[in-house]
Amino acid sequence: MTAHTLILRQENAQSETAASPWQTIWKLGGTAALLILLTALAEILITFLPGGYTTAETVTDWFALLQANPFLGLRNLGLLNMVMTALGIPLTFALYWAHRKVNAPFAALALILALIGAAVFYATNRAFPMLALSAQYAASSSQAERAMLEAAGQAMLAVGQSHTPGTFLAFFFSEIAGVLMAVVLLRGGLFKKAAALAGMIGYGFLLVFDVLSSFVPSTHAAILILAMIGGLSNLAWYVLVGLDLFRLGQAEGRGAK
Repeated sequence: MTAHTLILRQENAQSETAASPWQTIWKLGGTAALLILLTALAEILITFLPGGYTTAETVTDWFALLQANPFLGLRNLGLLNMVMTALGIPLTFALYWAHRKVNAPFAALALILALIGAAVFYATNRAFPMLALSAQYAASSSQAERAMLEAAGQAMLAVGQSHTPGTFLAFFFSEIAGVLMAVVLLRGGLFKKAAALAGMIGYGFLLVFDVLSSFVPSTHAAILILAMIGGLSNLAWYVLVGLDLFRLGQAEGRGAK
């Protein structure tokens, strides 16, 4: 074996070793995007199942729902959003990493805003504490204790009920991050333009919906079309960015050989 051949093999081995972590990032991001898509489709499917569109108006209604159907009650308090938020972290990181040499400042800003949104969401979500309160409420026979538990539940709903001022900041940061990352994709040219446009439309419409539903609740029925357009566009976003991330991983894998 000549010295030149040995050097080439060493360089190829180093290239493969260096490429491997990046391929993992692309694959994790693509997998996360497709898992978010499946979770979102499950959310839609549940809505059409018996009781899936059930809403609770009062604290005692929430307690009753959580006792009768814990999964549905937790889902209505953001359980599936918790799953999608967790999966959104590796996805957003993969998108940032793909653009770290193309549009690093804005990609980094989008990642930071997304992480802030996730942190605020988990800090304000009250699904499992409400489940615990509902169990205490069901077991209590004292009117005074029940009144105290109702007050505690009302305080939790004021913070953690979706599409209210209490949860607005979490959705605001996440949706601003989504719009910004979609702009990064459009300018970077590494992903299909359709993916970037789907992200801008999806997150943009959802942002407007959350602003109106949180602070102008009287418009809720009229603005559902915004949520529908935003939701469908976001589904397309997850499909397109997921497939493009897998494509990047395959391209990098071929380039390392």
